[in-house]
Amino acid sequence: MRRWWMLALGVNAHASVTLGLFGLPLVMPEIERHFGVSLPVAGIMANAPAFGILLALVAWGALADRHGERLILGIGVGVAAVSFAAVAFVDQAWAVIVLLALAGAAGSAAMVGGGRIVLRWFQPPERGVAMGLRQVSFTLGMAAGAFTLPPVARAHGLPGVLLVCAGASLLAAVLAAIFLAEPPHDLSGRGTAPAGSPYRQPALWRVHATSALHVVPQIVVSTYGVSCLVELYGWDSVAAGRLFGVAAIGGAVVRIAAGRWSDRTGLRMRPLLLITFANVGVLALLAGGTLTRTWLGPAMLAVAAVMTVAGNGLAYLAAGELAGPERAGRVLGTHNTIQNSVSLVATPLAGVLMESVGFWAGFAAGLACTLLSLPVVPVRRGL
Repeated sequence: MRRWWMLALGVNAHASVTLGLFGLPLVMPEIERHFGVSLPVAGIMANAPAFGILLALVAWGALADRHGERLILGIGVGVAAVSFAAVAFVDQAWAVIVLLALAGAAGSAAMVGGGRIVLRWFQPPERGVAMGLRQVSFTLGMAAGAFTLPPVARAHGLPGVLLVCAGASLLAAVLAAIFLAEPPHDLSGRGTAPAGSPYRQPALWRVHATSALHVVPQIVVSTYGVSCLVELYGWDSVAAGRLFGVAAIGGAVVRIAAGRWSDRTGLRMRPLLLITFANVGVLALLAGGTLTRTWLGPAMLAVAAVMTVAGNGLAYLAAGELAGPERAGRVLGTHNTIQNSVSLVATPLAGVLMESVGFWAGFAAGLACTLLSLPVVPVRRGL
């Protein structure tokens, strides 16, 4: 039972810091209004934490491998809380980007620490569900953000949003620092990598590449989905945020179900391949719906918000198991670094594409990357 409590602390830390690291696109119209910037610039500002995440993930992973999750979650998420609070009192766009990047560098500790908790506290037959629950931390954070941040932005502006993010992160950091502990014994079985570098395994590189390609549809949907509903369909920003909040809850359920599916089959990548095929259909309908401006657009945005994140936990878990528990921190840090590198490039490019051509073109780009990932998914015996 204690392992579930440890997982809950990791989930809480990741979900809480997610509000500020990934929830700001939910108030994109407020960012555009507050700073008087264009959609692509607002997209860069909202995703500024990714700059810091990109630089810090591998370092946090190495630190976690040496000192455990308690230290990195307590310090990292705590510093992120201070950074969010500081942003609330800054008016210059460049200073906002710098401070949010610092928050991303610090808060990314939760992205590595939570995954290591699963690999170190759970036996292989439980890891799919456990990692699904751990990955739910992102969707829970996004759901909380979708329901709370747009109303807070309307009532108190962007500073109010940032102070809410700071408070949530500070509480999570204190809980992790007080209650997280080391597992009572080493776990064996699946997840013990062969001697030498885990990157001698081609499958690990393919897992990284698969997730990198899957980031593009995730980023175009999560970053520009609210703006699409507001600008293309005339939705109220709060109503648009609520739609994504409901979708985030659906995403949490789907991630847990995908983890359970992988535990029952003993495979991680084959379920991911089937989810990828489903995403091809969803994104094709989304691009078509927004091109024609029919009801299919909002409906498929909600479905895409659920399905494009459904396989994240499977790829993340596969990377950790291929690395083995002793190297999991660094490999999981590398995995997330690759994802965030792609995110940093894709975010402004998608914004420019959507502003110059239309929202449908950004979703079509996500579809193209999903199609490209199909032959990359490392489906073989044992995966």
